[in-house]
Amino acid sequence: MLKALFSSTTRIKLLRIFLLNPQKEYFIRELTRLLDEQINSVRRELNNLKKIGFLKCKNKDRKKYYYIDTSFLIFPELTLIFQKDNASGQEVVKQVLKMGKVELLLLSGIFVGVQGSPVDLFVVGDIDKEKLTEYTAEEFSHEHPVRFTVLSRDDFLYRIECHDKFVHNLINDERSVIAVNKIEKLIEQKESQ
Repeated sequence: MLKALFSSTTRIKLLRIFLLNPQKEYFIRELTRLLDEQINSVRRELNNLKKIGFLKCKNKDRKKYYYIDTSFLIFPELTLIFQKDNASGQEVVKQVLKMGKVELLLLSGIFVGVQGSPVDLFVVGDIDKEKLTEYTAEEFSHEHPVRFTVLSRDDFLYRIECHDKFVHNLINDERSVIAVNKIEKLIEQKESQ
């Protein structure tokens, strides 16, 4: 089964798009544009994924739409693998950095496979919250929306100084990934006072 799943780059791209957006349906031409791949290779890989039971398809509006079969044997495990890869691949980081001045960016929750985390993204800086909301809603179609917290630099430093439990637990959780940290020395100074 694993050989059938990971034997071509086009197939891996398809797995990524379906696993990170499990509620969406795609037609072939849409996928060729999204993946920047040839239509024949996309068609072939969609058929291969359908044969092993990963995808299902249906006809709608004279187009054939493909969607993920969430009852696929290793669907939850594959989803976690691609979510972790997405987080570690820095795509989320690149996109968030485009939204404003980011001084600290921490990935948790769905981005690192941690259930029950209070947030998935923790941002310190001055960023466009509406853009962040739109980006997370478009890119990550999960049963629950991506939860994030955005704090100003002053508010963050105040919370560090007050030993705020939420901030302290998030920063000290070994499973959290601090992707951007431009204020580390300030945190150390505050904590040593």
